[in-house]
Amino acid sequence: MASSVIELPTFKGRPGWEFTDLTGLDLGAYTPAPVAREGGLGELWSLDQAQLPEGVTVDVDGDATTITVARNVALEQPISLTAVQSTSGTLVNQRTRVVLEEGAQAEVWEQFLSASEDLDGVFNITTELVVGDAARLRYVCGQALSERSWVFGGQRGVVGRDASLDWVALGFGSRSGHVLMETRLAGEGADARVTGAYATHGRQHIDFDTTQEHAAPNTTSDLAFRGVLQDRSSAVWKGNIIVDPGAQKTDAFQESRNLLISKRAHADAIPGLEIQANDVRCTHAAAVAQVDPEQLFYLRSRGLREEVAKQLVIEGFLSALVERFEPGAVREVLADVLERRLAVILG
Repeated sequence: MASSVIELPTFKGRPGWEFTDLTGLDLGAYTPAPVAREGGLGELWSLDQAQLPEGVTVDVDGDATTITVARNVALEQPISLTAVQSTSGTLVNQRTRVVLEEGAQAEVWEQFLSASEDLDGVFNITTELVVGDAARLRYVCGQALSERSWVFGGQRGVVGRDASLDWVALGFGSRSGHVLMETRLAGEGADARVTGAYATHGRQHIDFDTTQEHAAPNTTSDLAFRGVLQDRSSAVWKGNIIVDPGAQKTDAFQESRNLLISKRAHADAIPGLEIQANDVRCTHAAAVAQVDPEQLFYLRSRGLREEVAKQLVIEGFLSALVERFEPGAVREVLADVLERRLAVILG
């Protein structure tokens, strides 16, 4: 039997791929390769099973990593994972599966990097988050790949009864690509909060496609994405809230706000609703704008130089994301990485 070949999605011809042009991608030119995988618990531990707390297992099998936290186990330090693509001309497939059993609590921090700034590669990410009943998971995922690389991702979280998922997505690197993020609130009382940030320059292109599916009653979700775009870079966020039949008392919100700091930058923000229940509250907001000249005038009238005033406006725009988190490690890290990324794109 002859094997079939699946063609790459056609630009503007395939739902979900309308804004990302793949004509410059030749998958046949990239050789499949393993990735350098590092991990730790906090800043002190290695991923040695003997050192992990009782009830926590981390299994690394080729390009797949599975983290399991047993029932009612609360992990005090975050597990950190780093995947580094080391060689140009390679395609890396990386799969991460995080499973929290009933009543468990954990944080997992994961980042995807390139070994050099000019590495030309393809990075393919698959993520599965399973949050058991009454469990609590915070998952922080960031990519700062070479700006010559492509990134593709299929990420999905399933949240059980009275459980919560706090998901942070940071997209700073890559040349182009497409990342699908799906959150399914499967159990009554489930809660999910998704926070996304990106900051691009040059000719970078970022594409996030998010879904919040409410499959049970009395569930809540809150999604907020913000992006800052410089030069001729572009971004698209396409979000959808789905309320299944019977998912009454759903409370869902989504927003995407983009700040263009050059006249040639471009962003698309496309919210969507699919509601099949009649007792719900679902709202969305989307905005794309240039830096407000009145804000700049106000700051400059107080004696600030134009570049300083502009930076303050941008920092204020992104601070809304930082303020979504309580004081602590996540808030500090998010503020720090946003500050360092702004320093790069503002030159």
